[in-house]
Amino acid sequence: MPMPAKQPVDRRAAGRLNLLFVGLTAVLLGYFMVWLPGPAVGLQLIGIELGEWIKFLGVGGRRDWFYLPPIVIGLVLALLAATWPNGRPATWLARGGAVAVALLAFPAVAAIQLEPRGEWLPRLLGIGVVIVVAGLGAGVAARAPDAHWPWLLMGLVALAGLLLPTIQYLAVRPVAEAIMRRPLGVGPGVWLNGGGALLVAAAALLEWRARWTAAKIKDSRRATV
Repeated sequence: MPMPAKQPVDRRAAGRLNLLFVGLTAVLLGYFMVWLPGPAVGLQLIGIELGEWIKFLGVGGRRDWFYLPPIVIGLVLALLAATWPNGRPATWLARGGAVAVALLAFPAVAAIQLEPRGEWLPRLLGIGVVIVVAGLGAGVAARAPDAHWPWLLMGLVALAGLLLPTIQYLAVRPVAEAIMRRPLGVGPGVWLNGGGALLVAAAALLEWRARWTAAKIKDSRRATV
């Protein structure tokens, strides 16, 4: 009895997926690496510390952009899982991982109890969005497994993760330089976050374009039959 033919592997799609995971890994690593390279160890702040430190500079809710990387990772993973079959264990691991990573942005309990809502509510809303997208993704995977729009959303989310924290860092750095009375560079965390987010955006948008083009070709063939 002849063996069934194996499905051909789309090497380009696999390469884009690998690139996306490399980018997500870079963003996660960057979150825990130095963003503000101060003159002393105590002033070399990682991303999450920078978000806490600058609240004393009076920047208000804008400091929440420094907590955006784990939420971006969570949203990308949740959207990615929406493109996978629900019967695969990896799909549910991705959904669980999306929520787990997003929880890295969860504010301290003391902050929720003592600080104004504007200091922590945006982060809770971001985490809530990840949870909702992860849950709704199961419906998308069941009803529209070939949908290409999740890839477009992944790309847009990644671009937000690139631009918003970077712009906020560049806005805060001059204030920090004035306080420390010395020029400060750009820490490796900023570069990893920006580079990783750019890789994710490129991989997602290229995959969206490929799937959108394939869908258009398929529709045109149906129309000519």
